[in-house]
Amino acid sequence: MYGNMPNYAGTAPVPAVYPPLAAPAANMYGNMPNFDGTAAGGYVPPPMPTEPIAPPQPGPVPSDWSIPSLSEDVAREAFKNFASSHCCYSSSPAEDCVIAKMEPYNTFRYRLETFTESRSTEWAHKPHEGEPPDFSPQTAPQPWEIRATAPSLFTDHKQELRVPFTSSIKDCHSCHATGKEKCDVCKGNGYKSCFKCQGSGRCGEEDCTQCDATGKEKCSGCNGQGMKDCKTCKGNKRLLAFIQLKVEWTNHVEDYVVEQNSGLSSEELRSAHGKELFKNSQPVLYPLIGFPNPAIAEASERMIKDHQTKYGQTSRILQQRQTVELIPITKVNYSWKGKSYFYIVYGNNNSVSDSNYPATCCCVIL
Repeated sequence: MYGNMPNYAGTAPVPAVYPPLAAPAANMYGNMPNFDGTAAGGYVPPPMPTEPIAPPQPGPVPSDWSIPSLSEDVAREAFKNFASSHCCYSSSPAEDCVIAKMEPYNTFRYRLETFTESRSTEWAHKPHEGEPPDFSPQTAPQPWEIRATAPSLFTDHKQELRVPFTSSIKDCHSCHATGKEKCDVCKGNGYKSCFKCQGSGRCGEEDCTQCDATGKEKCSGCNGQGMKDCKTCKGNKRLLAFIQLKVEWTNHVEDYVVEQNSGLSSEELRSAHGKELFKNSQPVLYPLIGFPNPAIAEASERMIKDHQTKYGQTSRILQQRQTVELIPITKVNYSWKGKSYFYIVYGNNNSVSDSNYPATCCCVIL
């Protein structure tokens, strides 16, 4: 339907990258012989860089990875706040408990962010409203040659742009250039059953006054015409068809947390706010070195390699960022009324986890 576009050429010869487009009708958009043999559709791999990419450089590594241990006073105050935040918890255990031992289970969270830009093309159309098409023998710019406005780094964003020199005017395929389509309310009849008499023409023993006993009333959706303006062309009969470029910026985030045996749940661990120890951002990252915990160094090397392999094939990596946080975790063992218990203080805001608080009650609201 949309014919050939010999003016859109020059992409890398990788036709398998462009899947068939699900168009309203077979071949309605036609072919674009010099756009890798397809009309449009699919992700477009970025071109090879014209200049060598500078190799990644090791980022600065702090010399001191330590963090102060939790004091008994802070642990007790956190426990009191925890108890007071639950209406069914008695404050007695938090106020009268005897702390026996405090065990640190501090752990690390490594986060890798890879900020990418990907581009894809597809056929698109809009109602023709009198604007002239820009189709011409002039060669259209290729997907990665078109200027797009990027967002701030590590911010997800999408932008749709019309590819210059690819638009043309075509008859509307939905209404066959009539500008009209059957009313979806009355199915083209121009009327529908009377809502008052349900189409019987009578209300009890009397004629229906709503429809004058006809059982029908004029369709309000089409004003009784049975036809409405075509939704696709808005009644204009013709469409402006063009190739649309979709640009998508995505921040791919992956976390790795060193295992710890404090008893803290994975959900609590994910929500914990840690203390940032290290942050490094470069176009291409170098794996973390010099970290005292080898699991973090191994995760950094593995994840950076995986991200560059996974996202570098179909998109352009614009920037990477790695962060190391220390999540303070302290297991507090205490006794109350002759029995032993424990709770866990974790995160920068000293959250408390205690699934076995020894003095709870059932509240009944009448």
